[in-house]
Amino acid sequence: MATHARPGPLPVPSPAPRPVPEMDLALVRERQARGVELIDLFAEARARLGGVAAVRLGGPHPTVLVTAPEAVQHVLALRPDLYVKRSHRARLLIGDGLLAATGDAWQRQRRLLQSQFTGRGMRRYEQRIDAAARTAAARWAAYARDGQVFDVGGEMRRFALDTIWRSLTGHPLDPGTERELAAVPAVVAALPGLPADGVAAQGAVAAELARIDALSHRAIAAARTAGAGPGGPGLLHVLLEAAETSPAYTDRLIRDELVTLLVAGHETTATTLTWLHLLLDRNPQARERALAAGAEGTPERRRAVQALVHETLRLYPSAWILPRHAAGDDVLAGYAIEAGTDVLVCPYLTHRDPGTWEDPDRFDPDRFLTPGRRPTRPGSYAPFGLGPRACLGLQFALRESTVLLEHLLPAHVPHFHSVPAGAAYGLTVRPDGPTPATLGAAPAGGRS
Repeated sequence: MATHARPGPLPVPSPAPRPVPEMDLALVRERQARGVELIDLFAEARARLGGVAAVRLGGPHPTVLVTAPEAVQHVLALRPDLYVKRSHRARLLIGDGLLAATGDAWQRQRRLLQSQFTGRGMRRYEQRIDAAARTAAARWAAYARDGQVFDVGGEMRRFALDTIWRSLTGHPLDPGTERELAAVPAVVAALPGLPADGVAAQGAVAAELARIDALSHRAIAAARTAGAGPGGPGLLHVLLEAAETSPAYTDRLIRDELVTLLVAGHETTATTLTWLHLLLDRNPQARERALAAGAEGTPERRRAVQALVHETLRLYPSAWILPRHAAGDDVLAGYAIEAGTDVLVCPYLTHRDPGTWEDPDRFDPDRFLTPGRRPTRPGSYAPFGLGPRACLGLQFALRESTVLLEHLLPAHVPHFHSVPAGAAYGLTVRPDGPTPATLGAAPAGGRS
């Protein structure tokens, strides 16, 4: 007897993708005329329209702002082949270095450097990080003894530069090199205000770029002729070894990678540590809890100190905004994205979304220590980006920040004479002003 299968339910068609909701152009123009900061305009767009929103910023087509965690994950981690980098804001400084590279060149450069920032590769830099931290701690001890006023942000930059210079060359940062390297943060700080025209932008910082080029070429020549420094071979030697087998690694590309590592290796760490000290000034109980979590050198204290760093990165992520370009049509969180659309992923706003993070504007490191306190949705926390283009130096930055804080927090409390009024949104989110301070002794409980 023939049998007939009962027909199953018909598949439910997926809803057609919707157009991305767009902020009213008159409202955008009014905000721009009043001089509203771009980040505040973006925050208003997210509040009005949600985690995928379109804003016209002056071009013929709207830019799509992405802050919803699932959309952040989609753009950065799931479809990096579709949402691509076209350029980099710091290209006139870093040239064809890893941050600006694309395509096959990026894959080749990433592959070479990635091994240096994994667990095994990191071990060769542990002693250099610790030496730089001890040098910084000795300076702070002298500041405390003499009652000297110093700039906390400047000190964090000095430590981060010393760390990355030791890691690049095997040598500690000497005063002459430190003076020359001041050109790097000078160009980074100037980037947001440079002319759009490439030639004019280059001319505006020509003197600083010439100093950076001269220093880079001296470092390359010294690494070739003198070999490794007292700390052993560094990242610069890795690049020179690559040049022996790969014609792509010309002196120009080695210079670009050297400057890229200098920028990425000090700017983000220095900024994060400066914010952390300012946040602890407003929240001294967080510092006390971290030190009370365990004795010096214990895993408990280290986890608590790392939580201070993670919470600072939540509020002030190193990769606060990530430009991408849609190379093809897509559907993003139910919205239609046309090929050619410029997309801005903004972890800064994702991390401050009350729908994602509880009480998001409060500094609360405990959310990184207590299970269930932080969101688990992919894309919720991305201070260094996500996916294949996430920052290579994440573990390096966390390690150097933690090591320095383990030296400083038990011994000193900065007393700020003044604090910056706000933040400056450029290559990083940095305090918008100086951070003069003197040092007081830490409570005895933190020294155990």
